[in-house]
Amino acid sequence: MNDLATTPMRKGPPKLTDAVDRIPAKATAHDMTDAFQIFDTLSTLAQTGEAVTVYPMGQDFVMARIDAVDPDRRSFVLDLAEDSILAEGKAVFTASLGGNAKIQFELDANWSIVPGRSQVVELPLPETCKVLNRRAEARLETPLGGSFGARFTLMGKTFELALYDFSCGGVGLRATPGQADELYVGKKLEGVELELGPSLTIQADLEVRLKRPFRTFLLGEQVQIGCRISNISMVMKQRLERAVSKVQMKR
Repeated sequence: MNDLATTPMRKGPPKLTDAVDRIPAKATAHDMTDAFQIFDTLSTLAQTGEAVTVYPMGQDFVMARIDAVDPDRRSFVLDLAEDSILAEGKAVFTASLGGNAKIQFELDANWSIVPGRSQVVELPLPETCKVLNRRAEARLETPLGGSFGARFTLMGKTFELALYDFSCGGVGLRATPGQADELYVGKKLEGVELELGPSLTIQADLEVRLKRPFRTFLLGEQVQIGCRISNISMVMKQRLERAVSKVQMKR
């Protein structure tokens, strides 16, 4: 099955004219706390090369862009504009998410300079972000007692995983550590059957974007697998949108 998703063209190095103002304190912004959404959003900024404006305490703003996001180290690499210096300590990071949407987060940490790259620093992923006019779909937790799961074949092996949340743009799966070993970040899963309730099944291609271990009292060690929908037919997309609307109406 062909992947119909297109890779966005990456922008050039950021300029001072690309600077984005901080979100006003009185603005009606949403808090993004889900680790999958934060990882996915910062990964998108890295793919597009969107300018990031950094406001360090006691220093003029600095222009940069995200070079890469590392889910294993739970960090991201920031490529500073030429001749820029970033002071250690608290700083606010702001970027555009397209149109009039913005993301903003704050970090207070010592930057780690990437060896051999004096203009590149590594920072921890933020635990929370503020989003103004958020356009990304909020993920919905699957209702208790419902039939929600994912089924697919990988290297001749059939996987049947529980679905713990979903949206029009992605899904979250729950796997055992043994299953998760084969589902590395960047892995493409083709022809996944998603069961969204007792009478609805759709098919889509997924891409693994993030893995996070956790532990439950009943099941023990588990791994959350965050996936982006990379390819879906129009008919299946419409069915997914109806399923999302149905769950939202019951909330």
